[in-house]
Amino acid sequence: MARKSASGRIGIADVAVKAGVSHATVSRVMNGNFTVDPDIAARVRAAAAELKYQPNPVGRSLALGKTDTIGIVVPDLANPTFQAILRGLSRAAAQDGYRVLIADSFEVSSEESILAGEARRRCDGLVLCAPRMSDAELEEIAPSLHPLVLINRTTNAPNVPGLVVDYGQGVQDIAGHLVELGHTRLAFLAGPPRSASNEMRLKGLETFRAAHPEVEVTMLEGGSDFDTGHEAVDAVLQSGATGILAFNDLVAMGLMSGLHERGLDIPGDISVTGFDDIPFARYTTPALTTAAVPITELGEQAWHQLRALIRKEENETPGSRYQPRLEVRASTGPAKAPRSTVHG
Repeated sequence: MARKSASGRIGIADVAVKAGVSHATVSRVMNGNFTVDPDIAARVRAAAAELKYQPNPVGRSLALGKTDTIGIVVPDLANPTFQAILRGLSRAAAQDGYRVLIADSFEVSSEESILAGEARRRCDGLVLCAPRMSDAELEEIAPSLHPLVLINRTTNAPNVPGLVVDYGQGVQDIAGHLVELGHTRLAFLAGPPRSASNEMRLKGLETFRAAHPEVEVTMLEGGSDFDTGHEAVDAVLQSGATGILAFNDLVAMGLMSGLHERGLDIPGDISVTGFDDIPFARYTTPALTTAAVPITELGEQAWHQLRALIRKEENETPGSRYQPRLEVRASTGPAKAPRSTVHG
């Protein structure tokens, strides 16, 4: 009978003694090396089965140079949008036996490259979700993170797929919807200054303004969370806008809460729109008009792209572009006469 190691756990040494081979031979067989003689390999597997030997996953990962783990870096895990992307990524990866390591940069762009590097060293590949770092920094760091997939960002670095939502077109669709309702004074509550998706929205609004010179669009500082919208009530009312485009659904919800506290009716006094169509958007009071993004699908597709890179498979369609879908609900309605006074 084979003896157990000092820890009481059956190890490679025990299997080697049982099969009458070297430690190295057992290691090669357990790691799927097909250069071992088939008869010897069968003997090793039989010995391992008889001893109920279970390979050490850490040691196996070191031997194979793979961890069966991927990493994802997000700017704010509290945001339901990033939660949904993570859910799609995790479910898809799990079907292929991969786990997901999560890093949250808490909207601190200077932390992203550090977190990305640390995560990549512990994983077989990385997903950078909506990174806030500059284009120059992304170009510089991308090659060292390969295999790498980007969500809502692109890079000139070779072989780095980018999955991008067309936020520019999405915000134009929302603005167009408000104009159809008779709104000629709009305000945009912007997102984080270093957000690439915010930049896409701003460019989309530039295009919209050029095509609709009769519409006034006021740009207001904002952010990406509920508090941002709630704190923007005074600025929104001072703008005199009757139709508001919030950076995302969370900001829109915060704004609606603040407007309700001031006794304003939505959409009777002012129309509010969001972006993303997070699960709560249809349950606000009133239900939120927004642009729906296939968030979970983004996560799933990120895994498929990353899997192809990890396995060195041919990828015929690296990267994808997604079109948001306008979801008209009860938070938008016909415009009232423009307001010039500030509500207290």
